[in-house]
Amino acid sequence: LAVAFGGTRVVDGVSFDVEGGEIVALAGESGSGKTVTALSLLGLVPAPGRVVGGTACFEGRDVASLPAQDLRRLRGGGIGFVFQEPGEALDPVRTIGSELVAVLGRHRGLRGADARREALSWLARVALPDPEARFDDLPHGMSGGMRQRAMLALALAGGPRLLVADEPTSALDVTIQAQLLDLLHRLRDELGLAVLLVTHDLGVVAEIADRALVLYAGEVVEEAPVEELLASPAHPYTRALLAARPRGDGPGRRGRLPAIGGAVPEPGAWPPGCRFSPRCAEAFGRCW
Repeated sequence: LAVAFGGTRVVDGVSFDVEGGEIVALAGESGSGKTVTALSLLGLVPAPGRVVGGTACFEGRDVASLPAQDLRRLRGGGIGFVFQEPGEALDPVRTIGSELVAVLGRHRGLRGADARREALSWLARVALPDPEARFDDLPHGMSGGMRQRAMLALALAGGPRLLVADEPTSALDVTIQAQLLDLLHRLRDELGLAVLLVTHDLGVVAEIADRALVLYAGEVVEEAPVEELLASPAHPYTRALLAARPRGDGPGRRGRLPAIGGAVPEPGAWPPGCRFSPRCAEAFGRCW
């Protein structure tokens, strides 16, 4: 898959698959191309971005070639999307219940009392406290954790086979983050979902994913089962990300945390050879 804005590629030859019942993580720093890759699966790359190479296929069909009507059915019916900021993704002037009822009507044909009953069932299923009361809440009246649970209910109510979750825990405190990850894991098992998880946090990857791809500057630099990736990372970038994780022990405990110097290069300014080489402590001649 290649995605460009104007003449500048931001995703450059990314390839992977996700099977039913599997959780695959796209990991890396901001600017690595994770979210643009995920948005391309639903034809949601913002203009002037467009797919310029490869395909994004769901159940054998290229998303980019789907007619508009089929694409609308796919969004929510085939692929559910949990956005990073539910406070921005949820409609500020519609209650959570009315949004859920609309999803159930569009994708499952439910109306009236049946739609309300199913909506309440989904709010309970994502462990939202007191679903009856939350049904008539507007998003601004809910905590961040509650909004993210409501967003998850909306993403799943249409019966998708793939759930894409873009940094679903980044704005939450660690206790709520752990609860949400447990919930994702349980729903994956119950529903047989395929899950694509976008995250910058390798702690989240270790907690929930089966397999991980590490992205840097629009490329996949490493892909492996999570246990293998954490035990013996092959690429210096993956090793640097792991070293930069906060820990309760080790040399970083009393001093500064290890950090990767510099920043991900801007698209169009990628260096030759390995794109991580200007920031890499292990770089040598062949890297360029």
